[in-house]
Amino acid sequence: MFNRLQVGVLPPGHRWPAQAQLRIDGEDAVAQLVGEGGRGPLADDVLPPGGLGPLWATGEGRRVELGEPECTGGCCGFLSVFVQRHGDVVEWSDWQTPGDEPRPPEFHFEADLYDAELTRALAERRRQLPTA
Repeated sequence: MFNRLQVGVLPPGHRWPAQAQLRIDGEDAVAQLVGEGGRGPLADDVLPPGGLGPLWATGEGRRVELGEPECTGGCCGFLSVFVQRHGDVVEWSDWQTPGDEPRPPEFHFEADLYDAELTRALAERRRQLPTA
């Protein structure tokens, strides 16, 4: 069974610029792991206006930082995941969590739907940004 990714953008707050919200099967994949006061990935980092971001999955794979606790990643560690494409499947695995938080399981996404969701989220983000 495949998981479902939904990407949204939260408005800027008092401490952070706009953040991406990553939901897996309807659950916020970041909030519970970075704790209250922490932050998810910055929207401009994962949905860069000029092109593809780190969530785009390739056969090589890469570690993607998804957030940090209130005390900063330098103190307690960052939340990150290894993102890799295996043919028609995108896999999120080998989670690293801040502090003593338990590691989430691996998630597997149907690659076509995963790509479509990132394309949709990137287009929506571009519409949100001011034009020069």
